[in-house]
Amino acid sequence: MSLLSSILHTMLLSFIELLYLVGTFITVGLVIGVLERYSNAYFVKAFGPKGVLLTAWIGVPIHEIGHLIQCFIWGHRVIRVKLLQFHHGDGVLGFVQHQYNPNSIYQQIGNFFIGLGPIFSGIGSLMFGMYLLIPESYESFIAYTHQHVTFEKLGIGVLKTTGRAVLELSKSLFTLHNLINPLFWIFLLIAICISSHTSLSKKDIQGSAKGLLPIFGLLVFINIAGGILGFNSYQIIVRMAEYNAYVLAFSAIAVLFSLITLVLSYILSSINIRN
Repeated sequence: MSLLSSILHTMLLSFIELLYLVGTFITVGLVIGVLERYSNAYFVKAFGPKGVLLTAWIGVPIHEIGHLIQCFIWGHRVIRVKLLQFHHGDGVLGFVQHQYNPNSIYQQIGNFFIGLGPIFSGIGSLMFGMYLLIPESYESFIAYTHQHVTFEKLGIGVLKTTGRAVLELSKSLFTLHNLINPLFWIFLLIAICISSHTSLSKKDIQGSAKGLLPIFGLLVFINIAGGILGFNSYQIIVRMAEYNAYVLAFSAIAVLFSLITLVLSYILSSINIRN
């Protein structure tokens, strides 16, 4: 194999590995982002420009806490935090300002996960809310996940698993027992607020993108080392990425409530139009 062919092969291999490792997170973020954008547009249509504030009181702090936690994990220096603000000229409802050492690969990679922080905190908060307020539904979904979700490569099988997880979650949530349980309705309100602010802002996406190149560079280094030392780096990365099935399964809760929020916001905007 010529030097050029070897370089191209290593770059392509590293790109495929990058998709395995972070493609799922990006996809989930994009799906939730599209659903949230339409939901917020319908809320504005129904209640005016400040309609988004109806869900901000819970959703925005959890969004910003997601960034904050990832800053601590990846060693970034937090300069200033505002979990929620209603009266700001540019419409920014919250923010986390942070700095990092540009010479640290670890902290550079951290940019990717800090940008995605709201997805992690949103899903985690929804799961925790289920655990506290409707434990039967939580236990049912966790049991289903343990029994039916298995480590596997990305593909149609994983997407089917995700679809089944959404259906199973819906069945465990919308039961007669829950519908007559006041705690379920409290959870539903909280879940709508959280899912309305889980997606990433333009700044979040830009910040997250800064971490992709260092991750790619690290993968290139690992693949070159694998070629020199004689170990199959590709198989190692693929095995590491088998968590994707679980990521997608647990993302089902965020996708489901984003869909519920979209339907509710559309109905409210339609009622407003008729009036």
